[in-house]
Amino acid sequence: MNQPDISIGRSLRDWWKRERAAAGRWATARKLAHVGWEFLRDSLPERRRRRYGDVDYDWEFRVNTTSATVGWRTRLLGLLHSPYQPIEPELFRHIINSLGIDFSRFTFLDIGSGKGRALLLAAQYPFRRVMGIELLPELNSVAEENIRKFSSEKRACREIHAFCRDASEFSLKLVGNLEASLREIPRPAYLIYVNPVFEEILSSNSRFTKMSGTHQYSVFRNANAGSNGHAETPTGTRSLTWTDRRFKSSEGT
Repeated sequence: MNQPDISIGRSLRDWWKRERAAAGRWATARKLAHVGWEFLRDSLPERRRRRYGDVDYDWEFRVNTTSATVGWRTRLLGLLHSPYQPIEPELFRHIINSLGIDFSRFTFLDIGSGKGRALLLAAQYPFRRVMGIELLPELNSVAEENIRKFSSEKRACREIHAFCRDASEFSLKLVGNLEASLREIPRPAYLIYVNPVFEEILSSNSRFTKMSGTHQYSVFRNANAGSNGHAETPTGTRSLTWTDRRFKSSEGT
């Protein structure tokens, strides 16, 4: 597969078309003004210094997953798609440890993997494999470098990959294609939604049941996951999908 064709002009046109269809011209114009203001405010030195508050993980593991070093072009594209927000390591471990599953039977898939922090954190668990999908080439190239740097001594999962793809081309467009994938190959599956600003899209889907959550995250599972993730399937496969992508109803089924 070729990398997605991402440009500011095209992203802006697609964003405008999508938002206007959902909210109308004037509401979209106001939202565009807000996006521009957020971009300018986020470019101020004080805001950049605040973003360095997430750098402790990088110092410990000698990687680059902080949001502080993301360039202006990638930040602007992020506002038009989904901003890069690296997960706090403590929150990630709390969520994963609460699942009570046999990690070795699950594939961890991060939709919107950015610089790969969640991939590195997941690789410290014995998942069958760890995979990330990121739309922006600039972020994905950093993720690939981070994977190369990440010490093998700290890995419990040996197979870890970062792909620069549009999630819809990877046959997992949230939410509709995930649902279709589970219909085609029934299997236990969990979906972890961080920063769940559009949680109602999943909550209204009868194929997913909310297990737990806070204002920071929501954990959903499908019917085949059972109570402990040990339900059997013909292929023996299981999937754990992680995302902080701000998907909307226009992206749904």
